[in-house]
Amino acid sequence: MFHIIDEHFFVPLASPNKVVYWECICKLFSVMDHQLSYGVERDVLVEELQYYFEQTQAADLTGEDVEGKTARDKANWMLRKLENYGWIDIETDKSYVQRVNFKEYAVKVIRTLLEIAEGKQIEYQGYIYTIYSLVRSATDNPGIVLLSIVENTDMLITGLKNLSSSIKHYIDELTRYKTPAEIMNVLFNDYIENIVDKAYHRLLTSDNVSKFRPEIIERLESKSRSKSYVEKASEDLMSIREISQDEAEELVYHYIHQVIDAFQNMDEILSEINHKNTQYQRAAINRAKFYLIGGEDVRGQIKEILSGMNEEINREEMDLSGIYRIEFMDELIRIYSAAVLDEKSLYTPIEGKKAFEPEMLQQEEPDTELRNEKMRRMLEKLARVLNPEKVNSYVEKQLGNRQEMLASELPLENADDFVKMIYIRLYGQRKNMKYIVDVKESVKKEGYRFTDFTIHRKGH
Repeated sequence: MFHIIDEHFFVPLASPNKVVYWECICKLFSVMDHQLSYGVERDVLVEELQYYFEQTQAADLTGEDVEGKTARDKANWMLRKLENYGWIDIETDKSYVQRVNFKEYAVKVIRTLLEIAEGKQIEYQGYIYTIYSLVRSATDNPGIVLLSIVENTDMLITGLKNLSSSIKHYIDELTRYKTPAEIMNVLFNDYIENIVDKAYHRLLTSDNVSKFRPEIIERLESKSRSKSYVEKASEDLMSIREISQDEAEELVYHYIHQVIDAFQNMDEILSEINHKNTQYQRAAINRAKFYLIGGEDVRGQIKEILSGMNEEINREEMDLSGIYRIEFMDELIRIYSAAVLDEKSLYTPIEGKKAFEPEMLQQEEPDTELRNEKMRRMLEKLARVLNPEKVNSYVEKQLGNRQEMLASELPLENADDFVKMIYIRLYGQRKNMKYIVDVKESVKKEGYRFTDFTIHRKGH
């Protein structure tokens, strides 16, 4: 790689002045990006950087020999540094005017970093529709089109894998949050906004692969059986890759089957994304429930013990093995392992025979009133347990004859109503539900503050 990229290329972004370097690079890129080419007169860029260094909000340079220099001197210093680090080229034309160009690889790196900083999400439909259009097109250069199909398929698969990895990152980060409010905030704001609404939801609806996949696979299989197509595509690859005809034909078959395999095996990636999305939502809710558990029962006491251990580990910056160094653990409980288990470990002494004296059975009439009361409480408890089917029925009932409604129009008389609203928002991303949701603005109703959303009946 360093035969192409300068070995000092990444030094500016890893130095103490990385903020200054990056802001100056962005300034230069913004100026050059609006030109017909990336070549801009040096004086124009010096003025742009001079204006940057004159601003009070400009980041300070530390550890560099520019203290006491003017803003123009700093601008010239920055251009020399970026040239030395391999970010830009400075050339002199026939009119003795110096022009600055970004290196080709620098442009690619800057664009990628800007996309990461802006949180740009992949548009799956763009790649899928491009592949779909290319496999249906009739062209005189099938080899070039095939390369484009392979490239777009690779970008699509990479995007799906990145989405799966992003969800895993959120699952791993979940342990950072310590209160139910923090967990619900990251679930309904950060996670749903950046993952579900931007990528996952579209993947299940407008960007759904299943709409285009059958025809894509069918047409590619047909092309692989077409001798004329393989010959024409091979001719293109022979000239592009400078290889023999046999190698080119083999490459054509390889590319076609590579794309077919990618689309046939895509269900595995999509299934993993669905599984991780469900896993994240369940983990977030269970963790919030854990922090809400309290009381004197066994679950409440175990929760308090585990919370106390977690606070001590975080306070002392221990790793998980440090649990045995927590002082109150010695007085609380002692856990040990048994290396060998034999029959003596399970031995119980034999007791002598005793005379069995049966006791008189008391024939008592069941307390019907008490039994009915317990049944009533049990049914009430079961009725409050929410699942996708109950949420679907509740939404259907509230929608009535309407095709859509705002969440703020739902009943909100008690905490149970608010919990139902949460589950409607949560289950709204599942493909087997009879409705979908669309996020709106934050509202306040009956003492509850929440982000409002529209509930749409599916199929409309």
